[in-house]
Amino acid sequence: MHPFKYIAPENIDQVLNLLSEYGERARLLAGGTDILVQTRTGRFDLDALIDLKHIAETTKLILGLESLVLGAAVPCYQIYENPEIVANYPGITDAASLIGGIQIQSRASLGGNLCNSTPSADGICPLIVHNSTANIVGPNGPKSIPVAAFCTGPGKNILAKGEFLVSINIPTPKSGFGSAYERFIPRNEMDIAVAGVASSIQLSDDGNTIEAARIALAAVGPTPIVAETSNQFLIGKQPSEESFYEAAELAASAASPIDDMRGDIEFRQKLVNVLTRRTLNTALKRARSN
Repeated sequence: MHPFKYIAPENIDQVLNLLSEYGERARLLAGGTDILVQTRTGRFDLDALIDLKHIAETTKLILGLESLVLGAAVPCYQIYENPEIVANYPGITDAASLIGGIQIQSRASLGGNLCNSTPSADGICPLIVHNSTANIVGPNGPKSIPVAAFCTGPGKNILAKGEFLVSINIPTPKSGFGSAYERFIPRNEMDIAVAGVASSIQLSDDGNTIEAARIALAAVGPTPIVAETSNQFLIGKQPSEESFYEAAELAASAASPIDDMRGDIEFRQKLVNVLTRRTLNTALKRARSN
């Protein structure tokens, strides 16, 4: 690893100017828990590391009436230590408490997790089932896109040259909403999901019908997968073991896993089935208590 500059800009314009100056030989630091390891192992050859933790827009956490705004550099612990976020965004809290250990969570951010864009990322699927949007800025100005459309391949995303993620908007849930995220890892020492599932449910006013559902799958495809067939199947159904079983079968069919040292295709599909049923049941329990 050759020497590089560490730069801590104080506003968005400074970041854009630095990205223009250094181009492909610059990388952004939100938490640093991935980029520093990747740099040491030679994945990136840097001239400049640009720290986003000194910018108001990337470090803000705003609980508004219409949405929760998470700056791209907000560390995970600020999410699960906030009682209002825990109550209203439980699936996202689940993920924030799983990304690394306590020390990692003091630095790592959901924004960084999203931009790293690994298929096994814990933070992306919960953001998807909460219908989150990514707020991006670049040479052509700001834009917002659904988090579900952010990742384009393993370690790849829609960010163009000179663009970076500023924040994530997560709509405020209505009454009767619940979400959950679970993953399977082979042992505690391996903090990479073999499979992960996030689910959300919006119940009708009387609590007897599913008005909307979102299921997203991690680590079973080149990008996070939205199980759209499962989502459509659940709309209008009564929340029950039978409907959840069928939705889980459909979710497993939507998975596109590979064989590797952590698990084969059949094992991962079975995990998706089990985790889908578990997260749907947890989301239902939370929706009924919300």
